[in-house]
Amino acid sequence: MAVTVIPLSSVLTVKYQTGLTPEGTPVFKQKSLNNVSADATEQDAYDVAAAIFNLVQNPMDKVYLRKNYELTSE
Repeated sequence: MAVTVIPLSSVLTVKYQTGLTPEGTPVFKQKSLNNVSADATEQDAYDVAAAIFNLVQNPMDKVYLRKNYELTSE
């Protein structure tokens, strides 16, 4: 039985630093962009995140891309 893979939307999440605690430890937050096209490449997703965070003062720490698929059997 073969499996058919149907790409759905993806979610791009960026973890970024917002400041430091009084002890000097970095404080992080994250922001997600939903409904990213399933056709978007990993490089495209990273480039978009980098472009957005070049406009703000908070440095980007990590970028996550979660792709969603529907799996069906034939």
